[in-house]
Amino acid sequence: MDFNSQEYKRSRTSYMAQCTVEHFVSLLVTDAFLAKLLTHIGISDSLIGIISSFVTMAFVIQLLSIFVVRLNVSTKRIVMTCDTISNFFFMLLYFVPFIPASKEIKTVFVMLSIFIAYAGKYTVSSLLFKWANTYVSPSQRARYSANKEIISLVSGMIFTAVIGRIIDKFEGLDNLAGGFLFITIAILILNICNFICLLMIKKEDVSEHKADNEPFSVVLKQTLGNKNFRNIVILTIIWNIARYFTAGFLGVYKTKDLMLSLFFVQIVNIIANAFRVFISKPIARYSDKHSYAKGFQLGLILELFAYIILIFTTNNTWWFIILYTILHSCSYAGTNQNASNITYSYVDAKYIAQAMAIKNCIGGIFGFGASLLGSKVLDIIQSNGNIIFGIHIYAQQVLAGITALILIITLIFTKTVIEKQKVLKQ
Repeated sequence: MDFNSQEYKRSRTSYMAQCTVEHFVSLLVTDAFLAKLLTHIGISDSLIGIISSFVTMAFVIQLLSIFVVRLNVSTKRIVMTCDTISNFFFMLLYFVPFIPASKEIKTVFVMLSIFIAYAGKYTVSSLLFKWANTYVSPSQRARYSANKEIISLVSGMIFTAVIGRIIDKFEGLDNLAGGFLFITIAILILNICNFICLLMIKKEDVSEHKADNEPFSVVLKQTLGNKNFRNIVILTIIWNIARYFTAGFLGVYKTKDLMLSLFFVQIVNIIANAFRVFISKPIARYSDKHSYAKGFQLGLILELFAYIILIFTTNNTWWFIILYTILHSCSYAGTNQNASNITYSYVDAKYIAQAMAIKNCIGGIFGFGASLLGSKVLDIIQSNGNIIFGIHIYAQQVLAGITALILIITLIFTKTVIEKQKVLKQ
C-alpha cells in the first residue's frame, strides 16, 4: 500500500470531512438540542432520558453488518445508501412539531425516527471504519484519529454557537417551531455534503473482502473465541453501563433544572471542546507510543472526575456544570477514538468489522438497559419531590454518584486485565 499516493491522501481528507459533517448532525440530535425538541412536544424527563439513550439499543443493529459484509455488493455503495437514509430520518425528527397529532403519536414517531436513523448509521458504522481506515498507516492511527477529532471539534464549536444563538432568537420571538424548521433545512444540507464526502473516498479493493465469506464459526472463533477480545467486550459493557446510566438525563437537567439557555449550553460546550482540542494530540501520541488501552485509561480518569463534580452540581452551584463539561469533553480525547482503535490490538485486522459490530451490539444492549434503570431511579426521586432522607437532591446527582462508582470498577478492570494482554502489531 502506498499511503503517500494522491488517492490515499484524498480518501483520508474526505473521511475527515465526512466525520466533521457527521459530527454536525450528531450535535443537532443530541443533548440540549434534542432535549429542547422533546420538551416542546411535551415528553416527560424520564422518557427524554430513555429516548436520548436509544442510540445504545440501535447498536444491536450492528450485528447486521456481519451479514452485510457477506453480500456481493460494494462496501462504498452500502455505506453511502445507509448513511443517507440515516440522516434523512434525523431530519424528520424536527418535522414532528408540525404533525397534527396527539402527544402519544408524536412520541412514537420520534422514537421510530431515532431508532431507524441510528439503525441505518450503525448497520454500516463498522464497515465505514474499516473501509476508511484502510488508507491510514497503522503507525499513525491514533494521531490521524486525533486530527479528525480536532477538525470536527473546532468547526463544531462555531457551528453550535451559531445554531444555538439562532434557536434562542426564534424562541425569544415565541417561534420555536421556526427554529425547528431551520434545523430541518440544515440537516438536509449536511446530508448532501455527507454524501459527497463518502463519494470521494476510494472504493475498497476486492482483496479487503477475503474474510467476508468465511463460515460464521470461523468469525466467532476469531472474535468471541478470542479471550482478549472477550475482555474488551466486558470492558465495553461496564463502560456503557456507567455512561448511559446518567448521560441521557443531562440535556434536560441543564435546560430545565439548572435553567440554562441553549446558547449558554453551547458556549460551555465550545469552551470544553477547546480544552479537548488542546489535549487531543498529546493523548494520541501517548496512545500510539504505549497502547490504546493506556490512552483509554487516561480518558476514564478524566471522566471519573467529571462525574464526581456533577454530584455536587445544583442550581446554587450551577457553574460546576462548566467544570463537568470541560472534564467530560476532555475524557473523550482518551476514550472516544481508543475505544475503536483498541480492537486492532487484540483481533486480526481481517475481522475488525465483525468484531466491532459484536462489541458495540453487546455493549449497546447493556447501555440501554442502564438508561432504563436510570429512568426508574429518576422517576422515583422526582416523584418524591427530589427529597432523599429529608435532603433536597436532584435525581441527576444521585445518578452521577452511581456512574462514578461504576467508572472506578471500569478503571480497575482496564488496569488489571486489559493492560496485561499481549498487543497485536498490525
